[in-house]
Amino acid sequence: MLQGIGLKKYFPVTSGVFAAKVRGWIKAVDGVNVHVAEGEALGIVGESGSGKTTLAKLFLLLERPTDGALLFEGQEVQAFSRHDLAHYRRSVQAVFQDPYSSLNPRMRVGNIVAEPLPPEDGLSRAAIHERVAEVLNLVGLPGDSAALYPHEFSGGQRQRIAIARALVTYPKFIILDEPVSALDVSIRAQILNLLKGLQEQLQLAYIMISHDLAAARYLSTRLAVMYAGKVVEMGDCDEVYTGPLHPYTQALLSAALPLHPSLRRQRMTLPGEVPNPLNPPSGCRFHPRCPQAMSQCRTQEPVWKEVSSGHYTACHLY
Repeated sequence: MLQGIGLKKYFPVTSGVFAAKVRGWIKAVDGVNVHVAEGEALGIVGESGSGKTTLAKLFLLLERPTDGALLFEGQEVQAFSRHDLAHYRRSVQAVFQDPYSSLNPRMRVGNIVAEPLPPEDGLSRAAIHERVAEVLNLVGLPGDSAALYPHEFSGGQRQRIAIARALVTYPKFIILDEPVSALDVSIRAQILNLLKGLQEQLQLAYIMISHDLAAARYLSTRLAVMYAGKVVEMGDCDEVYTGPLHPYTQALLSAALPLHPSLRRQRMTLPGEVPNPLNPPSGCRFHPRCPQAMSQCRTQEPVWKEVSSGHYTACHLY
């Protein structure tokens, strides 16, 4: 359904009068290949600064790629006509991290949810009210919620409103950018269960961006691990969790809470920080922090390999 081929996003670093001189490029996303099929959920995890949110912005067309191709239903998005682009924007929606800032406090919930409906569809006021009531019911909110303002709801209810707004255009694909990280722990499971139920009911495809590895595992069918603008490992979610290949993935999982209190993992402590995207290391970008780095890791960039069926990594160890 949605595919990125060699996606790159570089941001210029400028200096001089009127910022006219480009002195470098921040490589936020650097050659990423991902695909999401209909009804599938792809989790994207990694440290802050790894390029997860920038990749989501490329899918949402909030940023244009510096290089590479973005395909939707087999067609290149960059070559879309105006009509095709409008169809894409209706089909690809987003749920953002903070429900307190993603909803306009001056608008009633009914107007917030109806806002993405394009005026060219020519829907009557009654049809709009009916559609708003339908999606509010889908997310577990009563119909009279449409007359209220966001401040009259709790954090979990606000995120339900944000999900309803994403559903109102009958989308095929939803990008979830940290959808539960701003919520209380007691509410997170409810929202994750809601998202999982909606996916099964409506045959939605998801990309879930998260630093919460447990949440990503619960909702995702496949997992992609990003580091310094690149995907370093991708595969079936359970397979990646039980048998991580890349040393960075192993370190991430060692720091995560186990699924059961009796399980124990050997904690891996990584030295240093995520590299500067303005001047990333040569070779493998993880080698300055990797406990298993070899001489070739410093000079040669690892190639993408399929180590087992559907389980890929970019590492010189394989």
